[in-house]
Amino acid sequence: MNRRGFLAAAATPLMASAAGAGPGAPVPSAPPAPLRLAVSTYSFWHFRGPRVEVADVVDRAAALGVSGVDFLHRQMSLPEREPLTAEHRAYLRGLRRRCFAAGIAPVCLSIHQDFVDADAAFRDREVAHTLQCIEIARELGAPCIRLNSGRWNTIRDFTELMKARGEEPLPPGQTEDDGFRWCIECIERCLPAAEAAGVVLALENHWGLTRTPAGLLRILDAVRSPWLGAMLDTGNFLEDPYDKLALVAPRAVMVQAKTYEGGGEWYTLDLDYPRIAAILRAAGFRGWISLEMEGREAPETAVPKALATLRAAFG
Repeated sequence: MNRRGFLAAAATPLMASAAGAGPGAPVPSAPPAPLRLAVSTYSFWHFRGPRVEVADVVDRAAALGVSGVDFLHRQMSLPEREPLTAEHRAYLRGLRRRCFAAGIAPVCLSIHQDFVDADAAFRDREVAHTLQCIEIARELGAPCIRLNSGRWNTIRDFTELMKARGEEPLPPGQTEDDGFRWCIECIERCLPAAEAAGVVLALENHWGLTRTPAGLLRILDAVRSPWLGAMLDTGNFLEDPYDKLALVAPRAVMVQAKTYEGGGEWYTLDLDYPRIAAILRAAGFRGWISLEMEGREAPETAVPKALATLRAAFG
């Protein structure tokens, strides 16, 4: 066969394929990619007993075959409210290097702050704390921080708050509108630093103003910024969660997925993860799923079980 004949023969199957893929032919689509799983360091320490160092969780995550770690700020070997020193920054960069060596992505820094308080000086301190946490996330290489709205704190004890299903009475002389105004103003003050650092603020459906989809969406709708989205916690809508999750899912930038092996520390939910996965896919969610194992079973056995549940649903 001469050169021209060889080229013609080689082109025949390609031409036939192209002929079958004309303007009206369906374009084959790939199946949806599995969502990437992370594990929260909180899964290994529920504020009780000896603190599990987050660096150890990085190694455990690598051994468990997950792709990322969601760092609980209060679990780090850092003072929560003191200025960052050169030593603190070296610690954070060491964690970042450890993640890289283990093939783990530092996906989030979950922080605690409260923007719901009538005292402007208190809110100023909470904004300053959040700005410092943005800097911590930058040093760590985490592209996201978990925010709370804050709450009224008229029920101080968390166990009692859970007995009340997260609902608190308002302080005398204050209104829901006051709380939303304070929260929105504080988030807006944090956004320029978040954008400069390349860190997304992810507002969780937590207790307080964001206990309901309406409350969370009210804040997101008021602060229109690509640097603010929802952190969708699957376990924080206590009653009839699925319709509520569906309302928030289109705004989610990350998901924290609760499980309760051995019974929950404060409450237990029987969550249907295939159904939750379908809700997230329908909303077009493509981000990270971070396991928050909140059960009483030892994490050495509970976390692998919980990851198996999430892999079956999201994989």
